[in-house]
Amino acid sequence: MSDLTYPDAGATEHDELPSGYHHFRMSIDLGRGDALMRRAADAVMTFGVQRGAGLRPVTSAPRAAVGVLVIGRAGFGPLALSIPCSVVWATDEPRRAGFGYGTLAGHPERGEEAFLVNHDADDVVRFHVRSFSAPARWFTRAAGPLLHVATDAASRRYLTAMRRLVE
Repeated sequence: MSDLTYPDAGATEHDELPSGYHHFRMSIDLGRGDALMRRAADAVMTFGVQRGAGLRPVTSAPRAAVGVLVIGRAGFGPLALSIPCSVVWATDEPRRAGFGYGTLAGHPERGEEAFLVNHDADDVVRFHVRSFSAPARWFTRAAGPLLHVATDAASRRYLTAMRRLVE
């Protein structure tokens, strides 16, 4: 965890996010039932949501666990942007599954993003994405408020990807 580019490791595991960052929180209802929960948990824990959102992740393990390295790639060819992260927390229980990963050196932002599926007592399966971030490189700082628009749009792609993955 010492290679993280921010001090608040693990903060996305709970809904209280640290101040001084741009925050994103969004949830969608996926449907009902144990079978749906298992499909959604598998999609989250095997980085299917990232693949579905177009990030083409390369991971150091097939399933999310603390310490797993995740290198996403956005864009194509020599202009592709490397997005290095490390999983800082993970849970894989029958009614709650997900993880949070934090930024490493070279990432265009600094902060953390979480992907969590829970199967509520009312039998509804919900997918949650939450993050906190701030610019870390010259081009993200230069983007100003447009960076938040782009970051939020990318996070919404995770929600769309999850919907497709569990249909």
